Amino acid sequence: MVRRIVIVGGGSAGWLTAGLIAADHQGSSLHITLIESPDIAPIGVGEGTWPSMRDTLRRIGVSESDFFRECDASFKQGSRFNRWVTGADNDYYFHPFVLPQGYDEVNLPEQWQAQHPGIPFADLVSYQPHLCVNGRAPKQVVTPEFSSVANYGYHLDAGKFGVFLRKHCLEKLGVHYVPDNVVGIASHDNGDIAALHTQTHGALEGDLFIDCTGMQSLLLGKHYAVPFLSQKHVLYNDTALAVQVPYPDDNYPIASQTSSTAQSAGWIWDIGLPTRRGVGHVYSSAHIGDDQAGAELRRYIAGTGGPSDIPPPRKLSFNPGYRERFWHRNCVAIGLSAGFIEPLEASALALAEMSATMVSDELPATRAAMDIVANRFNEAFTYRWQRVIDFLKLHYVLSRRRDSDYWRDNTAAVPDRLNDLLTLWRHRAPSRNDFNRIEEVFPWASYQYVLYGMGFRSEFMNPQPRQAALADGYFREAAELTHKMLGGLPDNRTLINHIKRHGLQKI
Repeated sequence: MVRRIVIVGGGSAGWLTAGLIAADHQGSSLHITLIESPDIAPIGVGEGTWPSMRDTLRRIGVSESDFFRECDASFKQGSRFNRWVTGADNDYYFHPFVLPQGYDEVNLPEQWQAQHPGIPFADLVSYQPHLCVNGRAPKQVVTPEFSSVANYGYHLDAGKFGVFLRKHCLEKLGVHYVPDNVVGIASHDNGDIAALHTQTHGALEGDLFIDCTGMQSLLLGKHYAVPFLSQKHVLYNDTALAVQVPYPDDNYPIASQTSSTAQSAGWIWDIGLPTRRGVGHVYSSAHIGDDQAGAELRRYIAGTGGPSDIPPPRKLSFNPGYRERFWHRNCVAIGLSAGFIEPLEASALALAEMSATMVSDELPATRAAMDIVANRFNEAFTYRWQRVIDFLKLHYVLSRRRDSDYWRDNTAAVPDRLNDLLTLWRHRAPSRNDFNRIEEVFPWASYQYVLYGMGFRSEFMNPQPRQAALADGYFREAAELTHKMLGGLPDNRTLINHIKRHGLQKI
């Protein structure tokens, strides 16, 4: 029976995993130990989250008000993609978190193409892009913690987030903390890990070992040598330059969305926190050198209200891909030890949440049950990683940019499943039939937002003019909600300042 869990590695993935399992199993005999090296700083990537993080934080038992105060957090309501389609200055679209009005009730893309083809799809079917453009918060001062008026996730300082989670896990959830380095691994005769030898705390035994050691993948990768499946032939980006950018003044507006602005051989992310922006250039080292990538980053920052002179950016190199298996014997990898790809849709923390949640929900009662759970876990997350790769590649495949080898090359190497879907979508919209798992990584609404935001048009074979009036009603409903919310929601900075001073109501 699993009674001793040993997590190796801290950071967001390690402490999220510890927090979720500890909170779910409070009052049981389960003992959770987290070993964190004092000599290795967390990578600190993943400053954007999905709305799922609200449920995760609530499940762990933290206060959302404290989270905002201690993690330099702000609201995220989706993503804005600039210059991805043609590269022109007025080329943009939104992928909001709110589902379209009339989602699953009417064929919105067909009626959008028939009635309002000149209006961006997301702008017509959702009020959230308009909230983002106008810098509105997704809730009011009186909205309780974790509740929303408009669906939202977070932007956060990843370093502060790890510290915040660690404090909560140690003070509230009884997680045992060992600040030490792992120097050896002892195994049972059957190949299971028996204990981890540490530099100063001796051997730490366990029944289940969770690898949150980042890209070094100390347990799953180095000890068990589980193969890594590179996806560099599909997603070319393998390098990032990241920098923190100050605001011109303390009252500067805080963006409601992550902005992704396409460049000659990659794209630049721009995240607004209360005290600064987080900006980074993700690119393909096979298509552009570090100096040119750095010059594009500096030019972007200077052109978006930042200083013309920035400190040297932090460089991160990575091999995009994932492990052949994520759970092997009594070891499971969560976070960057399981895999990593570019942060185009902020999937890193979301996959860590999903992984930790499944481990907690399916915690095996016996060693025999562990093999069954491991097989289910591996099947589920192989599927999820493949769907994330499909979704990210969709952005590149649909681009009409041909101004560099990077954009021309990106039209090739399309995964078979994505290619099949694109063939189907030439004559119909993405639907539930395309994504019918209980927990899809991206719902089909997300595919509609990106597909039609990128300028794709479907030639519908069976037009349904009788749906025109129904769709028009939903279009009007979205417009009415836009007007109502713009008049009733505060701007981001106003609400965040209120939270820091007074907090939010408890549920």
